[in-house]
Amino acid sequence: MSEYARYFTGYPANIVEQVLSLIDNNKVCDYLLKKYPQAHTITSDKLLYNYATELKKQYLKNAPPFGRAAFKKQGDMVTNALGTHTYRMQGKTRKHDLAINSDLLRAPEPLLKALVVHELAHFKEKDHNKGFYQLCCHMEPSYHQLELDLRIFCVIVAMGENPY
Repeated sequence: MSEYARYFTGYPANIVEQVLSLIDNNKVCDYLLKKYPQAHTITSDKLLYNYATELKKQYLKNAPPFGRAAFKKQGDMVTNALGTHTYRMQGKTRKHDLAINSDLLRAPEPLLKALVVHELAHFKEKDHNKGFYQLCCHMEPSYHQLELDLRIFCVIVAMGENPY
């Protein structure tokens, strides 16, 4: 079994087999480049903040205030998380902060969006439960496919072959 199988725990066996076949046959980069030919243009913390703020305004109008957003090096993308959502108290106001793995500086925009949507969903739902995933799909109807493709992107990064 491929060393990258751990990236796809929880997925149906047939999906895992297809993905591992792409990896074993060195076709994983081709797969992503065909679907997502270019990287996003969100290359600074300020642009990331603006991007996440627009999504929050559109889908989470009544959520607590947004604090900061930043690209940060977070180690292995699967073990140490692609992104994190934290909150801090600023006076009497609870501010939510996002940290996105800096490996996503060079990634397709839909994959970045899936991760930002995931972290924003934690503003309302702390746990990965049914309501959490429903909120993710509300903000991005293709969320589940994008999450799978994001995991495939993680494999490419782990292999040192990011084509973006």
